[in-house]
Amino acid sequence: MKETSSSLPWLNLPNLPTSIKALFIGYLLVIGVGLCMAGLQIMLTHGMADGKLGLSKDDIVYSYYGDRSGSKLESKLNGSMKDNAPPEIRLEIIKWAREGAPEAQWENRFKGVFAQYCVMCHSNIPGIPNFTKFDEVKKVAAINEGASVQSLTRVSHIHLFGICFIFFLMAFIFSFAVNVPKVLKILAIIFPFAFLILDVLSWWLTKWNPGFAWLTIIGGIGYSLASTFMWFTSMYQMLIMSRSGKTYGNAWEADLNR
Repeated sequence: MKETSSSLPWLNLPNLPTSIKALFIGYLLVIGVGLCMAGLQIMLTHGMADGKLGLSKDDIVYSYYGDRSGSKLESKLNGSMKDNAPPEIRLEIIKWAREGAPEAQWENRFKGVFAQYCVMCHSNIPGIPNFTKFDEVKKVAAINEGASVQSLTRVSHIHLFGICFIFFLMAFIFSFAVNVPKVLKILAIIFPFAFLILDVLSWWLTKWNPGFAWLTIIGGIGYSLASTFMWFTSMYQMLIMSRSGKTYGNAWEADLNR
């Protein structure tokens, strides 16, 4: 005999079996902490691109369009890397970069400077320039044109694939929510994906024209708000509403009938 959806009154967040509810809650807790860490990482990297704490339009412009009045090395030394070397050393490196980073001064001076202050990270972490090599330093000492096309391509596909799976699973859990208007539920599920595309597209547009930097901020805020709403709604229904003892019925069937 074929089982119909009406025979599944437990198929909603408050009434889920305890084992499934534990799985969903565990996932949401880990993802919640992970998203907070991602936000902190953005503040400590992109958020310091202009040398000031907090994410602003200038941070986005410096990260993707660049500061074309100087080198990427200079902007980093005045921004997120400011505390990694004494002021006099930073000024010496900036002056050397502004002079075109002549190789004649590399071996007898700046190779040792970079070895002392930079290579503890810039030789061991994949994906960032290796400052034990002059050619790598020379690249970042050139005029800062922001993120390269190769870098944008790599980060874009990682960002799209990775975060898409996070939003998919979060939205899947949220789809079992009850007492949420159908239109609101659909919008909450769709918005993270739409704003994620806007966010990544804005990187490429900002690389072309700094006026598009606002789209990056709008995209980030948009998918953050939508995912936060789904996260709190799901956790509330599984942890609080479940205590009422009420049977809410099949959430998916309810959506079909609205």
